[in-house]
Amino acid sequence: MALFNKEPEKNIRPESLMRTTTGQAVPVPPPAPTPEPRVAPPPSRPSAAAPLEARAYLDQGSKISGKLSFEGPARIDGHVDGEITAKDSVIIGESATVTAQIKAASIIVAGKVSGDITATQRIEIRPSARVVGNLTSPILVVHEGAVFEGHCAMQPESARDERKVTVLPKEDRIVAQAGGQKG
Repeated sequence: MALFNKEPEKNIRPESLMRTTTGQAVPVPPPAPTPEPRVAPPPSRPSAAAPLEARAYLDQGSKISGKLSFEGPARIDGHVDGEITAKDSVIIGESATVTAQIKAASIIVAGKVSGDITATQRIEIRPSARVVGNLTSPILVVHEGAVFEGHCAMQPESARDERKVTVLPKEDRIVAQAGGQKG
């Protein structure tokens, strides 16, 4: 008896043969195909902000010393010592310990950071965060429970220079209010 055939559906395997009471082998029809089990997508990791999906990720076991540069969003949960720059967002996770200057568009801190942080859009300091350093950003959010030690500037230096206020002497202010007439 041949066990192999060029046509796969006609292949008879020994386990698919059933013996009758006469001792003769009779092929047993193959079982009905079972539908493919549907696999649910893996649960997404809770991120610090829903729209920020990190393309670069440094896990808890990571230890890096030097300059880090990211083109897209990044999440750091390990140890970094040096300098971090990104064109997009950077998330410093709760387990992260960072001793570095950080420059990015948007920065969310939930771990420990020691160093200056500069963001062109926004800095957010979560309740679990401990930040020691100076912050520069147009928007700053500090959650209750967060520890921040340092100075913050809500505008870059260039914008501050452009918005200088000129104080006129009291006499000139009266003239300006009276429409140019002294009285």
